[in-house]
Amino acid sequence: MPGVKRRTLLQALPAAALLPSALWAAAQDNGGSTAATVYELRVYHAPPGKLPELLTRFREHTVKIFDRHGMKSVAYWTPVDEPGKSDTLIYILRHPSREAAAANWKSFQDDPEWKSVRDKSEANGKIVDKVDSTFIALTDFSPPLR
Repeated sequence: MPGVKRRTLLQALPAAALLPSALWAAAQDNGGSTAATVYELRVYHAPPGKLPELLTRFREHTVKIFDRHGMKSVAYWTPVDEPGKSDTLIYILRHPSREAAAANWKSFQDDPEWKSVRDKSEANGKIVDKVDSTFIALTDFSPPLR
């Protein structure tokens, strides 16, 4: 039996067999790179009575502008119970890397449309009191994100 070249053998093995399913899913969502994918958990705290205005801004403008700047929305939530029910928006963004996240946030904040939307939505006062941001990574036992 003739010897098999290492390269030929590796090319014959499906890559999916070499990666846990969560890493494989992340690789597919990130153009093949698993090491750099990072998620950003963001929690917005609105002043009393301002959550509906914040949700409207996200629904009608922010998400579309995020997309334009390479910020991929995973999901958005509001708490079901108090104390956060009346003033909290929680969401997760997916970024190709921490470096891409920083660059995308900069381009988003410099976007003239975003500045206009922000200024108009805050004409009657700020609609965000505080933002908490935490960068997180999928564990090797996490189910794949869809």
